[in-house]
Amino acid sequence: MAVFDTPEEAFGVLRPVCVQLTKAQTVENVEHLQTQLQAISDTALQELQQYILFPLRFALKTPGPKRERLVQSVVECLTFVLSSTCVREQELLQELFSELSACLYSPNSQKPAALSEELKLAVIQGLSTLMHSAYGDIILTFYEPSILPRLGFAVSLLLGLAEQEKSKQIKIAALQCLQVLLLQCDCQDHPRPLDGLEQQQLGDLLASFLPGISTTLTRVITGDFKQGHSIVVSSLRVFSKTVGFIMADEQLTRIPKAQAKPAVEHRVAALMIHREADWVKSTGDKLAILIKKIIDCVSVHPHWKVRLELVEFVEVLLLKCTQSLVESTGPLLKVLVGLVNDESPEVQAQCNTVLRCLADQKVVVGSRALADILSESLHSLATSLPRLMNTQDDQGKFSTLSLLLGYLKLLGPKVHVILNSVAHVQRLSRALIQVLELEVADVKMVEERRWNSDNLNASAEASAARPWSRVQRRYFRCFTDERIFLLLRKICQLLGYYGDLYLLVDHFMELYHTSVVYRKQAAMILNELVIGAAGLDVEDIHNKCTSTSTGPEELREIVKSILEEYTSQENWYLITCIESEEGEEVMMKQQGLQAVTAGIHTCQVVPLPALSKPSPTICSMNSNIWQICIQLEGIGQFAYALGKDFRLLLMSALYPVLEKAGDQTLLISQVATSTMVDICHACGYSSVQHLINQNSDYLVNGISLNLRHLALHPHTPKVLEVMLRNSDASLLPLVADVVQDVLATLDQFYDKRAASFVSVLYALLAALALWFPDSDSAGQLQQCSLEEEGRQRPAASEASTTAEDIEQFVLSYLQEKDVAEGNVSDLEAEEEEQSSPPTVDENDALPDVELPLPMHIQIAKDVMERCIHLSSDTNLKVRLKVLDVLGLCVEVLQTHKNQLLPLAHRAWPSLVHRLTSDDPLAVLRAFKVLQILGSRCGDFLRSRFCKDVLPKLASSLITQAPISARAGPVYSHTLAFKLQLAVLQGLGPLCESLDLGEGDLNKVADACLIYLSTKQPVKLQEAARSVFLHLIKVDPDSTWLLLHELYCPEQQFTAPHPSLHPVQLQGTTKPQNPYATNVCHLLLQLQ
Repeated sequence: MAVFDTPEEAFGVLRPVCVQLTKAQTVENVEHLQTQLQAISDTALQELQQYILFPLRFALKTPGPKRERLVQSVVECLTFVLSSTCVREQELLQELFSELSACLYSPNSQKPAALSEELKLAVIQGLSTLMHSAYGDIILTFYEPSILPRLGFAVSLLLGLAEQEKSKQIKIAALQCLQVLLLQCDCQDHPRPLDGLEQQQLGDLLASFLPGISTTLTRVITGDFKQGHSIVVSSLRVFSKTVGFIMADEQLTRIPKAQAKPAVEHRVAALMIHREADWVKSTGDKLAILIKKIIDCVSVHPHWKVRLELVEFVEVLLLKCTQSLVESTGPLLKVLVGLVNDESPEVQAQCNTVLRCLADQKVVVGSRALADILSESLHSLATSLPRLMNTQDDQGKFSTLSLLLGYLKLLGPKVHVILNSVAHVQRLSRALIQVLELEVADVKMVEERRWNSDNLNASAEASAARPWSRVQRRYFRCFTDERIFLLLRKICQLLGYYGDLYLLVDHFMELYHTSVVYRKQAAMILNELVIGAAGLDVEDIHNKCTSTSTGPEELREIVKSILEEYTSQENWYLITCIESEEGEEVMMKQQGLQAVTAGIHTCQVVPLPALSKPSPTICSMNSNIWQICIQLEGIGQFAYALGKDFRLLLMSALYPVLEKAGDQTLLISQVATSTMVDICHACGYSSVQHLINQNSDYLVNGISLNLRHLALHPHTPKVLEVMLRNSDASLLPLVADVVQDVLATLDQFYDKRAASFVSVLYALLAALALWFPDSDSAGQLQQCSLEEEGRQRPAASEASTTAEDIEQFVLSYLQEKDVAEGNVSDLEAEEEEQSSPPTVDENDALPDVELPLPMHIQIAKDVMERCIHLSSDTNLKVRLKVLDVLGLCVEVLQTHKNQLLPLAHRAWPSLVHRLTSDDPLAVLRAFKVLQILGSRCGDFLRSRFCKDVLPKLASSLITQAPISARAGPVYSHTLAFKLQLAVLQGLGPLCESLDLGEGDLNKVADACLIYLSTKQPVKLQEAARSVFLHLIKVDPDSTWLLLHELYCPEQQFTAPHPSLHPVQLQGTTKPQNPYATNVCHLLLQLQ
């Protein structure tokens, strides 16, 4: 609260200070006055306003040179008074305006006076404060024709400061003050808004300044970027508000044709502008040049706030000056649609807001002239689009396509009319086709093969994100930026949303058929057209009426026709790999690149005339791969567009997709699997398994029919393979008959298509192993735990072992030895005979009827019989896959020994041949099968393993040991190393599961001892230690003795009793022994 509230008290305090200032104009006196003013209330200041202003104005008008510091103090004090009071007299307002403006003027120069920056800033702030202090209608009386020279003088001074001053603060202050002088400021200090007549009168007055303001601000805006973004933002704001006010259509429509003569001097009257039609057209043409310069410069400004202000600049001019600035409408719309995809989210949001505002007010749609401008701009852009895509960098391409997208957004429903023009459709379609041309020279797509079937499993649970938004990354010839492709997708979606879908689909289908070069691009466009026609993911700023939209039934019919074209024979079964003339199988070589020439082929059987054609190139195969992937993605997008209505098309779509999900080309398989997930989302299936189970009846029927004509449908086994990978046990009764058909067909075509069928059998057995896990596994685990517990009990009671226990142990050992050697007494034989008849009689009483085998056991038995015959196939890849299937068969049949053991007996000779006389890859795989057999039927294999396999394995390990000891680090990548490692890792479990005798265990130990040397690779040492850890479990005493003979940590063992002699072993005690480390590690395990 001020100290002096009444005018009388304030006058008493201020009178001596004002008198002193009038007598002596010094900085100290001015500062003293301002200090006293701080203690005066606003009411008292208002009453004493002119009294206080008199000494200050007197100091400014005193003739002669004045110090800048004094003038600055006076202006600051004057500004303080004006900020606390109101100017209620027109004459005072005009005089103060002139006096403050004169502070910036230099009589000797056309430019503002060379004053200090502080003084300039103080005067500018004073002028702004003065205009805001005008009370009521006083501000309107100020803007009369008579004030024109003085107002023009101030405007020119402020423009000079904005353009020429180096201080950024002064530049911005001058621009803001200019905005205030033109009554275009954003503040709320003005008493009331102007009515229509007042706006018209003010516009007539300010029109005189439009050329100077517009040209000067254009120079400031297009100046160096280094001047700072805030100056450009302020200049754009002043320009748009000034032009938007003076050239407003609302004002210009009320301008009379004849100009009224103002009651002013002739020279002042000559400055007045009559805004009639000719002046508007002439001024609009000149402003169009300036606006274009501004747009070209500012639209690429690096600072987002400048681009944001440019959007508001465009909004003001388009909404207020559509008729008067008709020549600028095209460039203004161009910059608006060009910034709709700006990198700044703020600019994007403002652009979309403005576009919606223009659409709501029918600025474009309701104006035929503007629609024609946009249509012509769209046609011109489409014509130059291919050239721009070839010459511009990615940023330029992004801007160009953003412009195209913006045109389509603004035209909205008008696109439907424009696309009725053949010229428009052809130009636009050719441009899109050329821009979307793919780069297909990359050899990696052909190289990347799906060697195993693990990645056939689709996601069991649908993700929360929209799966159809995932599009496989692709590479284009014209651009590399991913944002450009997203823009092209949006463009195609808008065409489908606003355009005639029948017309567009027919046109792009014609291009699809015209040439292989156009096919991929046309398919991409067709996919996006359907998404757009469904109204999904499309930003509609016009709220399109339903009269031009495509109905659900119409859309489904269009999708059906496209789907039939995609899955037709000539477009679905394309060459994606090099195919041998003899069949699908290609011999896998051990060296060199195998991916191009090997694998199960995905190509349809080529008609006879095509056999004379040259071999496909990498580019052509890549092109075919991309075409299939694009068509697969299209099916997923069609499902998204139709939703649950797509269920009506599943009969024709699901089977081809499953074919491609089993394709050997990795990219095709991945995209097809993703498409199945898309279909699940769209059609309401909870998972791919649910999708396959619900449609398995017609899928199985199709497989059964196609197996009868396998030459025409070579991909049929792949469908069954994918079904098995993504289903559950409920599918087995449905596919049981089909499995028998597969086996029968395999018997017929085993020499030509074994690879395809073995892959199916692998999938089948893997599914059976998953669906029907070992029922005895829980019992086995329980038995293992009991055995472990039994092992722990003797260990716990070792300390309390008595002489009777030792005697009983020796007697039991001797008895078991006699039984093993066949030395059984007659008395014991008679006891066994007496105990056996009750069992025989009981069994004889039961009817001798063999129960039928479970379905999965019968299938596994049939498959294993085929695999026994195929295990000697000439194709290495087939042999490897057959060995995998054999292992799975053993796992499935493990609970039915009566079926497993005879089959194992039949498979044994071939398995031994694989282990001993085959390719190293086959040896590795066969050894894995041997491990599985050993764990499932150990006693049955013991003698066979010891006789046929163990000697050769031991010999191989001994032969390779010196080589691996001398080898360098590269040796670990060789096939020989992997074979050594696999054998060492598997021998231990085999010894334990087969319960080998002492002699065979010695063979294993002798072969593995050399691998305990530290000269061997680390992994081989670890594997050798694992063998001895298993030997410790089987025969700990022999293993202990053997290790001590290799290396003895202690020179002599002290006897536990004085009657016994000390024991000294033959093992060396030198610490340099290469076996010392591993032997010590193993001996620790024995303690």
